[in-house]
Amino acid sequence: MSVIISRSPEETEAVGEELGRALGAGDVVGLCGELGAGKTCFVRGVARALGVPGRPLSPTFTLVNEYRGARPVYHVDAYRTESLAELVALGLDEYFDGDGVTVIEWADAMRPLLPARTICVRIDGVGDEPRTITILRPGA
Repeated sequence: MSVIISRSPEETEAVGEELGRALGAGDVVGLCGELGAGKTCFVRGVARALGVPGRPLSPTFTLVNEYRGARPVYHVDAYRTESLAELVALGLDEYFDGDGVTVIEWADAMRPLLPARTICVRIDGVGDEPRTITILRPGA
């Protein structure tokens, strides 16, 4: 388990980028934290590490954004989903077992669907507060 303190959105992105450099095909990252904690900032860092050009946006209304870089990034947002059945209907298991990296915001909403190998990231703190980022790798 790693615990990192972030004092800015840029630092949160840098933590995501550091994790992103260690990710490979089929890796799944589940992000949890309050609204405004910095989950999307973290995803931007992961995407940058994987060669995604531009600035990823939260897929709150589309549920999944796919970004192409050196490795595909599947950015899922479960915030507006109403049931596990809705998430199953998206075919998320295909993303989990694909050639890219899947990063899920609001992963706690779909915990029963996540593979055991999911890297869990919890971001605590909102507003101007520093963020405490806890990264738990499977088997740790």
